[in-house]
Amino acid sequence: MKDIEPLINHGHIHFGENKVQEAVKKWLNVKNDIKSIKLHMIGKLQTNKVKYVIPLFDYIHSLDNLKLAEKISNEQIKKNKIINLFIQINIENEKQKSGILIEELNSFYKTCTQDLGLKIIGLMCLPPNEKKSSLYFYKMQQLAERLNLKEISMGMSSDYLDAINFQATYLRIGTKIFGNRN
Repeated sequence: MKDIEPLINHGHIHFGENKVQEAVKKWLNVKNDIKSIKLHMIGKLQTNKVKYVIPLFDYIHSLDNLKLAEKISNEQIKKNKIINLFIQINIENEKQKSGILIEELNSFYKTCTQDLGLKIIGLMCLPPNEKKSSLYFYKMQQLAERLNLKEISMGMSSDYLDAINFQATYLRIGTKIFGNRN
């Protein structure tokens, strides 16, 4: 927490976390004390962790399958709390990555919003490491426009400037700010 206190004291309120247990330890008391803090779940989310995420987080950037969408919907009803959600797109159909395939996006979006009542505010992607990110950022911009979504979560410390050029509204630039994780 000592690393982020200067940011909080300077007025920064949006923070991302990859790991649920780590976030609960780090943020539970802080969020109780500072109500304006907005916490973003940016890592892979397993269905068995959703019950811990809904009370603590304000955004989930990694909605990547129907089972998870159903679990989030059920937990939101139980906890009487609505979360802002990003659908994670597997932008290059990479087998090792999670996410909705582009050809399944319209159907998945419709199921999430109409059948499950989820608040989908945008799309998220993690482009392939070895290729030029801007090609994928352009695709994401087009997909978001097609669904009339205003938010796009893409871009990290190495490519955030390109992401901004393609209308990214949420960036993951922790390494640039805090350095590499231990």
